[in-house]
Amino acid sequence: MAELREEDAEQLHQEDANIKDTERDTNKMLADSEACEQMPIHEASTNPVKMEDKNGQTSSTVISERHVSIQTTLEGLEGLVDLNGAGRKSCPLCPEEKFKACYSHKLRRHLQNLHWKVYVEFEGQRMCICHLPCRQLKSSLGSDQAQGRLVAHYHCVVCSVTIARKTDMISHLKRHINKGETEASYSGSSDVPFEDPASSSVLGGQAYEIMKELGTNVQLLPNHTTPQKTDTYFSRKMKTNRQLVFCSLAVLAEDRNPLECLDAFGATGIMGLQWAKHLRNSVKVTINDINEACVKMIKENCHLNHIRVEGNRTGRQLDGAGDADSPIASVEVVKMDANVIMHLRPFDYIHLDPFGTAVNYLDAAFRNVRNLGIVSVTSTDAGSLYSKSLNVTLRHYGCQIVRTEYYRELAARMVLASVARAAARCNKGVEVLLAVALEHFVLVVVRVLRGPTQADESAKKLRQLLHCQWCEERVFLKPGSMVEENLYRQLPCQCHGSMPGKTAVEIGPLWAGPLFNTGFLRRMLVAAVQHNMEDIQPLVKTLICEADCTTLKPFPVPGYSALSNQVECGVVIKTLQKVEEADTSDQSGKRKTTGEESGNVLKKIKADTSLEHPAFYYSIHRHSIRGMNMPKLNKFLQYLTEAGFRVSRTHFDPTGARTDATLAQFKEVLTKYSVPTYSSAPQSSAAGSDRRQTL
Repeated sequence: MAELREEDAEQLHQEDANIKDTERDTNKMLADSEACEQMPIHEASTNPVKMEDKNGQTSSTVISERHVSIQTTLEGLEGLVDLNGAGRKSCPLCPEEKFKACYSHKLRRHLQNLHWKVYVEFEGQRMCICHLPCRQLKSSLGSDQAQGRLVAHYHCVVCSVTIARKTDMISHLKRHINKGETEASYSGSSDVPFEDPASSSVLGGQAYEIMKELGTNVQLLPNHTTPQKTDTYFSRKMKTNRQLVFCSLAVLAEDRNPLECLDAFGATGIMGLQWAKHLRNSVKVTINDINEACVKMIKENCHLNHIRVEGNRTGRQLDGAGDADSPIASVEVVKMDANVIMHLRPFDYIHLDPFGTAVNYLDAAFRNVRNLGIVSVTSTDAGSLYSKSLNVTLRHYGCQIVRTEYYRELAARMVLASVARAAARCNKGVEVLLAVALEHFVLVVVRVLRGPTQADESAKKLRQLLHCQWCEERVFLKPGSMVEENLYRQLPCQCHGSMPGKTAVEIGPLWAGPLFNTGFLRRMLVAAVQHNMEDIQPLVKTLICEADCTTLKPFPVPGYSALSNQVECGVVIKTLQKVEEADTSDQSGKRKTTGEESGNVLKKIKADTSLEHPAFYYSIHRHSIRGMNMPKLNKFLQYLTEAGFRVSRTHFDPTGARTDATLAQFKEVLTKYSVPTYSSAPQSSAAGSDRRQTL
């Protein structure tokens, strides 16, 4: 008995020792995980490893510990905490204020249903959702705002970036696969330097992707497409916008030399670098951004493109006149608020492209812009512009709008109304040169006309729009301050008499003037051809046809001979004809010194806009007739022309037709040339019966 008791005591002692070792290992693991969680992102423990490639060049890669939310099995996730022990335990992936300590059975169910159930798998590694305060935020936000934005997220196993949504993480991993990045080299920190001289560079401990557009190289952060995760935002979808702005600047640079231009929101600085690299001494480029990281990246991009940075005290100065890498141009990089720099200095060309609406910067832009200068405004707040957030639209633009078939042109006229009001407050008028509304942005380009008379003329073009909600007929209200007894009389339709209740709504105020200047667009086409911008040439040709409201228009380009006829938008376009350059130089206003010459410029401007294009357009599919096969759009445009109406296609809607016909006349022509859907079958059967009778 004594021997059995001794053996039992030894066994119990051994079990107690094993339990203590297990608890000690578990506590050590939890302490290490808590230390990793509390440690800042940039202070995570990393082990630098130097590797030598085949060429003998050394590239440094930092390998850091994997985040605790990345596991291979459910047992590994449950192993982060001792679920077999007694007492309450905290979740290793949730803060204490989100999930309080509980017993093992409840914690196991929490780990399985919340964290493990929504994992994202990649190369055998499963990234569970994490609720810890390790989400990277923009440094410009305050502490109160930063705490409010801590949300659930995933840690990428390849690049350790934090992404909130599961679908975004899946798309992020697909981009890694497309780039050939399938190895999880680091996962605990996003501040990991990686150096590859062929495809990337390193600045401030982060890897940059190099992208080339229009002969200009720029460095991009890994999260350059997400504005919430990076300050240096860059979108490849805005390439059309950048090329249109470049062509408008190139046209103005032909009249003024040198031209002082400002890119008020530089980000990566690609737009200003393209100006300086292609226009050289014709422009004096100033790139501004309020963020320190953006300014640093802009200077690095200048060095990458062999462009000298003026007024740079801390950055690298590119000198060496006889060197092969001597600077080809120079730009001025400024770290300042956009409103401040536009108040302090005058410019000939100002481009505003903030993330969202630009209404907060219009007053400063028109405050100091020179006479006959150009202001281009890019708005990307599609939610408020395209009638998705009506309260935001009223707050930003002061307009009452509804969702219509012509919502894109409505957005362009709404932005122009805000621009015209801002210019009128500075005793300046505007002449609209270009208005483009595509899927991702709305771009308007206006020429500034100084003087209260010009401001009054622009203010008179702001009117209310009367829109019928039944047939979507629309008409601008007549100018005047007298109250009309029945506004429905101004609508060409008869919906109010045949439908009960109120059938129309009042939209606006909107810009009621023209949206295009034909002479300026022709010169933009010349600039697009000279700088090999093939992507926007079809768009500019469509804009020229839309400005003149015609389907057939020749496009002469000075300095070229007539090569061939091209078909754009279903019409024949003569693109390269030999003409005199003097004919095109008179298409837009120049910077004159005497009052007589300035008056001649204004007369030319009025002559260009004497025959304005019709406002708005009709969609052929929106007004199609049930049971009828409507004609092709190009054929239908020809039928409208034969009926005596002005007509053209529009870039706002690929199925739309801009015409001066009313909706009733539009439907009448459409009905006349539409064929019943069942007409083809009876004709074929009748032809078959006739053939049988003949035989």
